[in-house]
Amino acid sequence: MNSSNPLLHRLDQLNRIGVGLSRERNINRLLEDILLAAKGITGADGGTLYRMDDSGSHLRFEIMHTNSLGLALGGTTGKRIDLPDLPLRNAAGEPNLNLVAAYAALKEETVNIADAYDEAGFDFSGTRRFDAQTGYRSRSFLTVPMKNHEEQVIGVLQLINATNLLTGEVTRFSAEDQHLVESLASQAAIALTNRQLIDQLEQLFESFIGLINLAIDEKSHYTGGHCQRVPILTMLLAEAVNATREGPLADFHMSEKDRYELKIAGLLHDCGKVTTPVHVVDKATKLETLFDRIHLIDTRYEVLKRDAEIRLLRAQLASGEAFDTAAEHALAQQLAASTAELDAERDFLRRINTGGEAMREEDQQQVRDIAARRRWRGPTGEEQSALSEDEVANLSIRAGTLNAEEREIINHHIVATVRMLEQLPWPKHLRKVPEYAGGHHERMDGKGYPKGLTREQMSVQARIMGIADIFEALTARDRPYKPGLKLSKAMEIMANFARGGHIDPDLFAVFVQQEVYLQYAQAHLASEQIDPVDNAALLAAIN
Repeated sequence: MNSSNPLLHRLDQLNRIGVGLSRERNINRLLEDILLAAKGITGADGGTLYRMDDSGSHLRFEIMHTNSLGLALGGTTGKRIDLPDLPLRNAAGEPNLNLVAAYAALKEETVNIADAYDEAGFDFSGTRRFDAQTGYRSRSFLTVPMKNHEEQVIGVLQLINATNLLTGEVTRFSAEDQHLVESLASQAAIALTNRQLIDQLEQLFESFIGLINLAIDEKSHYTGGHCQRVPILTMLLAEAVNATREGPLADFHMSEKDRYELKIAGLLHDCGKVTTPVHVVDKATKLETLFDRIHLIDTRYEVLKRDAEIRLLRAQLASGEAFDTAAEHALAQQLAASTAELDAERDFLRRINTGGEAMREEDQQQVRDIAARRRWRGPTGEEQSALSEDEVANLSIRAGTLNAEEREIINHHIVATVRMLEQLPWPKHLRKVPEYAGGHHERMDGKGYPKGLTREQMSVQARIMGIADIFEALTARDRPYKPGLKLSKAMEIMANFARGGHIDPDLFAVFVQQEVYLQYAQAHLASEQIDPVDNAALLAAIN
């Protein structure tokens, strides 16, 4: 029906354009769509879209298109428009009514010009220079202000050279063209304003997330770095999985909304660490609390060494004149042996205090033996073990620097994360953020925390975050208790995790095949950490 009535057809076209504009999320694409739509419904050969700058003093070139010249600048083209902004006022502060786009913005009215070369009311010298350089002939102009729902001008839409579709002749823009473009400009301004408001709200929201991560960073710059890197690695792996077209993950696909949801989850995955005591988060050694208690043990060993010296001196005094050179030499040797033994013990305790990937059983037994046999007198004068029960327990930690109680405190951060995130009134496109963020410590075999979920009970996104969280932790250079591992060692550990039911083997296979680990490493690891990795051996290990 509409095809037999050009006006109805164009109105239908305008309606469909309006619906399309309201759905577009990308600002550059939205601006481009606005200009192309205006050109389409009027048959214009060219056009420019200007936006008001933040100060409201200039119009900024955003998009330029001219069909006959093959010209396309700004928007999604990636090509800059190297033209100065149009000032709305001259040097004297008076309204700049000589420029047609500025006039439309200042007067808030449409300007419809049949032939720019015959128009005496405006300065078209710039247009003439452009024509002289390109061989173009700018004739008819339709310049429409774009006003939002508050009747504020946010931009200007300018079309050039209306073209008769049958003859190809350049004509003036009709009254019908003007009404349609004014209607489009109104719809476009509202769509653009809504998109800007949504973007501003998203920026504000992400700034609040940044504020939380900054608070964590202020407590511990180790954790703060982790909060920034895990989302990066998460998105790298997610994009690699999204690009997979065969195998068990071939059906996984992400929209732009899905990507944003996962990005937000990554940024918030450790927000619960704001509740974790900093001395636990930053525990660099096994004996560290508010300070490293190894220094207390150092002091005790100094006391033990001085006690040995005092015993020697007392023995000399007790012997009096009968104390001969041989006896003195024997006591000196005994003191040297005792001092050497104490120094060796203290060096051993210092060494194991630093923690590591695994502590040997014989070293744990040696700690217990020292506690059992080594005695000293403290400030009260009572004889006691050189190592307290708590110190023995901490020095005997098998891996890392955290004891069971401290590890429980650290593990509680994910419970806090889930509780915090579940309190928020998430919009529909972000409702899965708590699940994604809260699942990165679950395991495929159901032995993870906080909910003990199995692989089948978890989303692909949550499983992706689990891999990103572990790999970042293994390779991080800013942890207080260990250096960052080399790639080969980290990937070997990851393969063991994949084989042992800790992480998803299918996702890990993509991590290896697409060399996501290397993309991340080249941007975030030290050069000395990046060593050769045998992808074939890793894949064979998990199959």
